[in-house]
Amino acid sequence: GIVNLLYVLVVFVTVGTVDAQYLSGSLLPLTLGAKATMGRIGEALISLAGLLAFATTANAGILSASRSPMAMSRDGLLPAVLSKTSHRWHTPHLSIALTATCAILAIAFLSVADLVKTASTIMLLMFVLVNVSVIIMRQSGFQSYRPKFKVPLYPWLQIATIGVYGFLIVDMGTIPLIVTGAFALLACVWYLSYVHRRIDRESAFVFLVRRIVSREVQRSELEQELRQLSMERDGGTLDRFDHLVKECPILDIEERIPARELFRRVAAALSGRLNVPEEELYERLLAREKQSSTVVRPGLAIPHVIVEGDGIFEIMLIRAKGGIIFSDLHPPVKTVFFLVGSLDERNYHLRALMTIAHIVQKPDFEKRWFQAHHIEQLRDIVLLSSRKREEEK
Repeated sequence: GIVNLLYVLVVFVTVGTVDAQYLSGSLLPLTLGAKATMGRIGEALISLAGLLAFATTANAGILSASRSPMAMSRDGLLPAVLSKTSHRWHTPHLSIALTATCAILAIAFLSVADLVKTASTIMLLMFVLVNVSVIIMRQSGFQSYRPKFKVPLYPWLQIATIGVYGFLIVDMGTIPLIVTGAFALLACVWYLSYVHRRIDRESAFVFLVRRIVSREVQRSELEQELRQLSMERDGGTLDRFDHLVKECPILDIEERIPARELFRRVAAALSGRLNVPEEELYERLLAREKQSSTVVRPGLAIPHVIVEGDGIFEIMLIRAKGGIIFSDLHPPVKTVFFLVGSLDERNYHLRALMTIAHIVQKPDFEKRWFQAHHIEQLRDIVLLSSRKREEEK
C-alpha cells in the first residue's frame, strides 16, 4: 500500500508540474518532474536513482529469469545441460548466459518503445494464462488441488480480468503482437519437436475434457504433483497415519450391501497383508460387530479388530455410495474406516481414532468424499486433510 501510494503521488506531482507537450514525448518523465520541482540537483538525484534502479532491476531480472530455463531443464522441458551449475559460483551459468543473450538480441533489434511494449505484452499474456488456469483448475475436480486462498467472485472476476488484459494486449500495437506471436509459435514448435516425445504429462485442461466426456477418469500424474506440493506447503512431514493411508487398500462400492458382505470383502483384501487366514479374519470381524455396533454416527462406521502378533496395524478406507446396512437401527453407512492391529498397538489405535475424528469433522469432508472420481482421490482427501501431525519417533 505504501509503495502504491508513493507511485501515485509521484505521478500526480509529475503530471501537475510538467507541461503536457514535453511530458508526452519524453522517456524520462520523472527526471523532468524532479527538475521542475527541485532544479538541477533534483534532476541529478533522480538520474542517479534511475541508474541504480535499472542496474539492480536488470541484474535481478536476469538472475531470476535464468532460473526458469534451469527448472524447465530439470523437468525435461529443455536440454539437461541448462541445469548445470558453476563449480566455483554454484550458479546456473549456462542458463544465465542464454537468458542474457536473448535479452541482448531483443535490445539490439527492437526500439525502446517496442521492447517495452513487447515485454508488457508477454507479461499480460502470462496474466491471462494465470486466470485461465484458475478456472481450469477449479473446474477440474482435483481433490489434491487445495489452495490456501480462493479468489472471490469466481469465475466472473477471472473472466472480466481476461477481457481487460485482452484489450490491453490488442492495444499494444502490431510489432509487439508479432514478436509475442513469434515467441508463442516457437514455443509450440519446441513442444511438438522436443518436449512431446520425452515427457508424458497430462495437463489440467485435458483432464477436465476427459472428465466431461467420460465418467471413467483414471488417476492423473498432475494430481500426484499437486498432492506432493500441497503436503510440502503444509509442512512436508508425514506421520505414521499418513504412511499407513498412502499404502492402504481402498474399496469404492457402488451398490447397497449388508455388513456381512463388507466384512467378506475386507477380509479378502487384508488377510494377505496381515498374514491371517481370510475366513478367520472374517469371523473376527463378525464377532466384533456382534459385541457392539461400530457405527459412530449416521453414515460413518469405524470397525476395528485385534489380531495376534506384534507391531501390526493396518487401515482400510471404504466409500459405499449405495450404503452398507449394519443394522435396522442405523441408516445406511457410506463411509468406513477399518482399523486392524495387534494388542501392543492399542495406544496407537486410540491416536488413529482421534486422527480420523479430526478428518471426518471437517465441514467439507462429506462433500469432497462423495465427489471424488476414483480411489486415489479418496486417498488424497485423507492425506491432505489439515490437522496436527505427530512427530515420528
